[in-house]
Amino acid sequence: MLLVEDDANLRFGVAAALRAAGLAVDEAVDLPQADEALFVTAYDCVVFDRMLPGGDAAEYVEELRRSGRAVPVLFLTARDTVADRVEGFARGGDDYLVKPFAVPELVARVRSLCRRAPAVTPPMLRVGDLEIDTARRRVRRGGVLLTLTSREFAVLEVLAERADQAVGRAELAERCWDEMAEHRSNVLEVLISQLRRKLGAPALLHTVRGTGYRLAVAEDAEGPGS
Repeated sequence: MLLVEDDANLRFGVAAALRAAGLAVDEAVDLPQADEALFVTAYDCVVFDRMLPGGDAAEYVEELRRSGRAVPVLFLTARDTVADRVEGFARGGDDYLVKPFAVPELVARVRSLCRRAPAVTPPMLRVGDLEIDTARRRVRRGGVLLTLTSREFAVLEVLAERADQAVGRAELAERCWDEMAEHRSNVLEVLISQLRRKLGAPALLHTVRGTGYRLAVAEDAEGPGS
């Protein structure tokens, strides 16, 4: 997701809370930065402070809609009148949260908007006896609940969406880490090793030599299972 907020303290706090909830967050401080980010990245959701350096985010979102961009948008703002909220929706906003706000509510609203994005993840993903509840963010194997970190869950979810297919390391980094995060290959390899250990036997998570990783019930000759 993309967070567009010019108040540095608020942006830092909101971004930290969203990352702690397992979301990959890019940040922008004004409309030109937001425009550049949206040009190069397909986001599942954008949170805009309503009033930003360079203008009203609602006007910018209205132009986005006219150009055919359907990315879900939440306005985060101190403008709390009914007229303000109506204007925000009329100009293309999908949700509107007034400052001050409760962080858990913001996280819940952002997750809801991300599910509206064009590539919708099914509520339950299954690979063999592995079950991934994407709504509740719970993972079970053979009926046993597994304890995963938010980043482990994010990587496993991407692999499960593409079950039986090889997913490249670059794609995993792009989907599961934001642009400010440390995601060198050794970090990903350590996380994959931890995931394998937690998933247990028989192996479901396989290395595809020269490409990345695959989540599958049976391994083939493309790469070792450990």
